[in-house]
Amino acid sequence: MAELLRRPELMKKAREEIKSVIGLEREIEESDISKLPFFQAVLKETLRLHPPAPLLLPHKVDVRTEINGYLVPKNSQVLVNVWAISRDERVWENPNCFVPERFMGEREIDFRGQHFEFTPFGSGRRICPGLSFGVRMVQLMLASLIQSFEWSLADGILPENLDLKEKFGITLTLASPLKASATPAI
Repeated sequence: MAELLRRPELMKKAREEIKSVIGLEREIEESDISKLPFFQAVLKETLRLHPPAPLLLPHKVDVRTEINGYLVPKNSQVLVNVWAISRDERVWENPNCFVPERFMGEREIDFRGQHFEFTPFGSGRRICPGLSFGVRMVQLMLASLIQSFEWSLADGILPENLDLKEKFGITLTLASPLKASATPAI
């Protein structure tokens, strides 16, 4: 929500897509989400820039391995820094900018562990067991909030002044609370 409030034109685009595909009269259903490509791209871009957990669970190295010139001894514990991978300039153009369109068109990247450059929930045997449930809930909640309300920043904050600094921990959250105003959609 914070990224959309910071970029009102993207909030408007997501709202227009929801309005044109679903309308404002009925509640959004799970089956509707697949018909909202821009909204899905917004969610993916949010997960890229703000992964739920910045570091994946520790992995134990079974055999001595070399990665990018670094020797990783057998039995070492390693942590995958998803936050850093998601902002790697060698993979992502303008990696610190919120650009949902990067997930549209020919670049079909999913967050279910098949693309190393985008694994906010891990991959393989250690992929987050709550991925499907969590993503469905976030999709439905965010789409419903966008459908049901017109959003703006509270307290006279301008979008370009919105502080998106994160508080580092097991999960990533905004360092400062997000203050927004919601007006029922007509």
